[in-house]
Amino acid sequence: MSKPTHPCQKAQPQTFLPPFAEGNNAAVEQSEATEVLSGFRQDWSAIPFHRTEDNFGSIPFLSSSDSILLMYISGFGNECASEDPRCPGALPEGQNNPQVCPYNLYAEQLSGSAFTCPRSSNKRSWLYRILPSVSHKPFESIDQGHVTHNWDEVDPDPNQLRWKPFEIPKTSQKKVDFVNGLHTLCGAGDIRSNNGLAVHIFLCNTSMGNRCFYSSDGDFLIVPQKGKLLIYTEFGKMLVQPNEICVIQRGMRFSIDVFEETRGYILEVYGVHFELPDLGPIGANGLANPRDFLIPVAWYEDHQAPGGYTVINKYQGKMFAAKQDVSPFNVVAWHGNYTPYKYNLENFMVINSVAFDHADPSIFTVLTAKSVRPGVAIADFVIFPPRWGVADKTFRPPYYHNLA
Repeated sequence: MSKPTHPCQKAQPQTFLPPFAEGNNAAVEQSEATEVLSGFRQDWSAIPFHRTEDNFGSIPFLSSSDSILLMYISGFGNECASEDPRCPGALPEGQNNPQVCPYNLYAEQLSGSAFTCPRSSNKRSWLYRILPSVSHKPFESIDQGHVTHNWDEVDPDPNQLRWKPFEIPKTSQKKVDFVNGLHTLCGAGDIRSNNGLAVHIFLCNTSMGNRCFYSSDGDFLIVPQKGKLLIYTEFGKMLVQPNEICVIQRGMRFSIDVFEETRGYILEVYGVHFELPDLGPIGANGLANPRDFLIPVAWYEDHQAPGGYTVINKYQGKMFAAKQDVSPFNVVAWHGNYTPYKYNLENFMVINSVAFDHADPSIFTVLTAKSVRPGVAIADFVIFPPRWGVADKTFRPPYYHNLA
């Protein structure tokens, strides 16, 4: 297969207009780097500086030789469109799959649901790539390390359990990236029937380099506890730090750069996607507001690495790897509603009792993964942020709770 040529593939010193964002405003964050060449990953000499995202009434212009600009589209589950500014007009006009795409790109649909799902729950995005994602050698089984889906390996135990923090390996002892540092902590359900969940811990001290990962089993909700994550996805780049979360949905390739010894949690759900909880009598506003969820804008690299790239796939709980010549992050433009996203937990609007007693902890739900039973979730992601406790004549700690 011949590789298409692009007039915008050569790297130029950074002075560029950032990617556009359809919808309202774009959110911006800035991080330090040694040198930036437009569209190519660089070696970073320092942990990136991160500031709270600001909304701008117009798209800002950046002219800098020592910064990378990360931009986002805001909104949860929105229908979005983005293209890398180095290839203007890369998104086809008026159709998804033209006979010849702009810049000779390949059109590829990524589905997060069945074609025939109702419009309200239909998830898909169209990606316009330099080469199709199938341009790799056959997958081969690899060691799955500490990842498992066999919940019968440990006998049931009804006692209250806790664990000590997992020790992060020192770089001087052993280099461990995100994939090698995955440890399954617990889980439930059946991965083959796409029903259930797993909780993982990740420990890493080195970046993934020319390796990427994706799960065919479920969505990853990633919660960094120590250290920042620079996440490369097929849709663009995200910087995620402690007190933020991100969701990489099923089938999306990503690679993670770290800048220190790093640790965090992953909630993986099978067969469903995370949603915002219904608010009921709370009304139209409150808890996690949709506009505070940020989606990366399009960014691509057309790069070949010595030895090629390794694509790692988690499929039915097992690990597989395949080699390919070019970077998997070669998506020049995309549109759709099936994307990765991130959220700053400081934006959560806390609701609490102002008279007496404690409200149920469900009022602290950020995201939920619903089951087929109304009102019953496969998993809820809940936080307990700083808040005022002003209940009168009420025992201060939350009540004991026994789930029958």
